[in-house]
Amino acid sequence: MADNDTGSSGLGWFLAGLGIGALVGVLYAPKSGRETREDIANSAADAQRRAAELMEQGRQRANEYAEQGRQLVEQGRQKAADLVEQGKQQASEYADKGREYYEKGRTQWSQYVDKGKNMVGDQQAKASAAVDAAKDAYQSNPPERSTGTAG
Repeated sequence: MADNDTGSSGLGWFLAGLGIGALVGVLYAPKSGRETREDIANSAADAQRRAAELMEQGRQRANEYAEQGRQLVEQGRQKAADLVEQGKQQASEYADKGREYYEKGRTQWSQYVDKGKNMVGDQQAKASAAVDAAKDAYQSNPPERSTGTAG
C-alpha cells in the first residue's frame, strides 16, 4: 500500500524535476534556438516515455495486488469451507456418541426394570409359598381348642 502512495507521488516529483531541469538547461545552455527546441522535444519525449513506463509498472503492480487479493479471498473461502466441514464432522461425532450413550442407558434401564420385575416375581412366589405352607401347617395341625366349661 505504501508503495502505491510513494509511486504516484514519486511520478509527480519525477515529472516536476524533469520539467525544472529542462527549463534550467534551456536557460543556461549556450545553444541556438533550433538546438534548444530539439533538446526540449527530446526531453519531452523522454519524459513521456518514462511516464508511460511508470504507468505500466503501476498497472502491473495493481494487477499483482488484485491477484494477491483474489488468492487471499480464495484461501479464506477454502479455510472457511474446511472449518465448516470440521464442524459438521464434530457435530456428527457428538450426535453419534449421544445416540450410543442413549442406547446404552436405555439397555441398562431395561435390564434394571427386568431385574426388578424378576425380584418382585420371586418375592411374590416366596410370599405365596409361605402362605401356602402356613395354610398347610394350619390344616395339618389345627390348634387345640379349649372347652369352655366354667367351673
